Amino acid sequence: MRPLRYSINVTLDGCCHHEAGSPPDEDSMRYWTAEMERADALLFGRVTYEMMESAWRRPATGPWPDWMSDWEIPFAEAIDETKKHVVSSTLTAVDWNAELLHGDLAEEVQRLKDEPGGSLWVGGVTLPLALANLGLIDEYEFLVQPVIAGHGPTLLAGLSERVQLELVDRQEFGSGVVALRYRPAQATA
Repeated sequence: MRPLRYSINVTLDGCCHHEAGSPPDEDSMRYWTAEMERADALLFGRVTYEMMESAWRRPATGPWPDWMSDWEIPFAEAIDETKKHVVSSTLTAVDWNAELLHGDLAEEVQRLKDEPGGSLWVGGVTLPLALANLGLIDEYEFLVQPVIAGHGPTLLAGLSERVQLELVDRQEFGSGVVALRYRPAQATA
C-alpha cells in the first residue's frame, strides 16, 4: 500500500496561505525537490492544482522563465514530471500529466493508495482536510516558518476529530524553518 503524505508550509500561528510564510530559499527548495522526487504521484484539489500549474509547469516555449532561480529549477522539473490526480467538481478536463478523479473521494483515494509503488503526496488546504476527516492521511509534514501571519486560512481548520501524532523526523534549516514529519499515533489498547 502506498502511504499518503500531507505536506505544507505553515506559519507559527497556523496560517497555510502560500504567501504568508517566508519566501523559498535554497535549503527549503532542495527539501521540497527531494519530496517531489520521492512521490509517485501528487493529489491536488482544483485550487492547488491550478496554482501549482501556473507557477511550475514548463512553458510551451521550453526554457524556464527568467524569474526562476537556478536553485528552483530542479523543483520545477520534478513537479512538472510527476503524475498528478486532481479532485474537482468543477473542472471537466486537466492536463499537465494529470487525471481527474471521479466518484466517491474515499474510494478513489483508497484505490490510489492500494496501487503498487511508493508514496502519494497531497498539498493544499481543503482537500487535505477532507482526507484527514476520512482518516486517509498516513503522514503529516509541516515546514514551520518563523513567521506570525495573523490572518489567512489555518491548518486543518474544521477537523472533525483530534488526530494524535508521533514525531518521526525533524530537520532545521539556516533560515529558521523547521521541517516536522509526523505519523498518526497508534491507539493503545
